[in-house]
Amino acid sequence: MGDIKKSRRQFLQQSTYATGGIILGSSLLYACGGNKDAIPMINKVKASTPKDIKISLAQWSLNKEIKGGELDNLDFAKKAKSMGFEGIEYVNQFFPDKAKDASYLKEMNARASGEGVQQLLIMIDQEGGLAQINNNDLGQAIENHKKWVEAAKTLGCHSIRVNAYGEGSREDVAKAAVEGLGGLATFAKDFGINVIVENHGGYSSDGKWLSGVMEEIDMPNCGTLPDFGNFCITKNSDGSCKEEYDKYLGVKELMPYAKAVSAKSFEFDDDGYDTEIDYDKMMKIVLDAGYKGFVGIEYEGARMSAEEGIIATRDLIKKVLAKMS
Repeated sequence: MGDIKKSRRQFLQQSTYATGGIILGSSLLYACGGNKDAIPMINKVKASTPKDIKISLAQWSLNKEIKGGELDNLDFAKKAKSMGFEGIEYVNQFFPDKAKDASYLKEMNARASGEGVQQLLIMIDQEGGLAQINNNDLGQAIENHKKWVEAAKTLGCHSIRVNAYGEGSREDVAKAAVEGLGGLATFAKDFGINVIVENHGGYSSDGKWLSGVMEEIDMPNCGTLPDFGNFCITKNSDGSCKEEYDKYLGVKELMPYAKAVSAKSFEFDDDGYDTEIDYDKMMKIVLDAGYKGFVGIEYEGARMSAEEGIIATRDLIKKVLAKMS
């Protein structure tokens, strides 16, 4: 990572984005799934157990239904509850102009409370990459995300998921990520909100790169959201993956910083197993990391309906956890 440590020192001393102190502690690893307060894991991490895992529903699983007008954002909590979920994960694209709408957020709270489901996090897109090497663009991206930190606080979420996107060399983008994520996490700290990064294309889908960025930032409210399937680093012109990182290695590298987990799923065989991802292997990695909290379902298959795919993924996770008990 070269000069990232120097960049971090400069960020701490000079950044105009910072609004408070950064808590350091390289000897601590944090696991926070569904809780606002990170749980310190000192030195050797003790593996968690299947009973430590809950299952939530990521709103993106129903993106076609929401975009098509079949499901309103305000009805997401009810839909999730009808499928047996006790936690939900929002996507800001489905209420993009509501971050500062107090009455709308109040209604979201009322709907979730009425269904008895926890609002866990908001996945933020289209607000700018938090690893842009242009200082003006990076500063604007940080500003764009602040309203979502405040909205997450209002909704009782523990985190917002952001994108560590930027163009440039591996090291330059890493430096920008340290500044961008660190700056936003410093702001979010006063709200009790975590800033978490998903492996979501580009350098962020390189587990070694993203875990290195997390190590340099070294803040208890800045972490990762490992996704089982998003490890395509570069794509071909036709959209197919050109360079893909090993998904199992990637999840293992990101889990020490995980504050949420995304269970991507696609198609299923006759025995109910995902045909692209070994869920037995993935869930073992999650438990071995000592993670306790929610694993969010993000179904993106084509053969099943959204609801069928969500239920199939839910049942697969339950079956794997039962075998591990």
